[in-house]
Amino acid sequence: MARGKKYQQAAALVEHGRPYEPAEAMELLKETGKVNFDPMVEAHVRLGVDPRHADQMVRGTVVLPHGTGKKIRVIAFAQGEKAQEALKSGADEVGGEDLAKRIEAGWLEFDLAVATPDMMGIVGRLGRILGRRGLMPNPKSGTITFDIERAIKEVKSGRVEFKVDKAGIIHTSFGKTSFEPQQLSENLAALVDAISRARPSASKGQYFKSLTVASTMGPGIRVDVPAVLASAVA
Repeated sequence: MARGKKYQQAAALVEHGRPYEPAEAMELLKETGKVNFDPMVEAHVRLGVDPRHADQMVRGTVVLPHGTGKKIRVIAFAQGEKAQEALKSGADEVGGEDLAKRIEAGWLEFDLAVATPDMMGIVGRLGRILGRRGLMPNPKSGTITFDIERAIKEVKSGRVEFKVDKAGIIHTSFGKTSFEPQQLSENLAALVDAISRARPSASKGQYFKSLTVASTMGPGIRVDVPAVLASAVA
């Protein structure tokens, strides 16, 4: 695959195969993210699990201390007092049957949906639409709950979901290159710590195989996982 001149210049700054200390990696991440916009930064975590087995699935959520830098549009399926709570907590749209009909008609101008358990009779029929887009409320990710206020505030303040894919890798954003290196380091530490805590009991041997970070359209940078975990504990 042919790479552009800017990418090649950025890649030349990275020592291939070397696992960088977190602070140095975040500095390098900012230096290599040279595009004409404020790119997201992502972590790609290869795990020693086999996701084909249900008892080795890794998924969870974490509230990043400095957020993601991305404005998240949240809709809430709620009624009565819970609908008012959702509005006060910053939900962009709140409703029930009316909201479901808009989605069935093709409206999908949101990034995440939350719902109270009593609304799942309505939300359930949207499974074919929302499920394949990763937007379906799920109790495991905390998006089906009566504590609608907490769920919305966490999402708005920087909660991210992570889930291992079929190849045993977790891909998720943890900020933007405009963040300070210390902020990126702390966000990454929180993410890796959450993934560590989500280790399934059936996972044997080495859990963390590798950790690579990269900005949008930027080269990958290997990061030393033990150092990241140590900073999370500190």
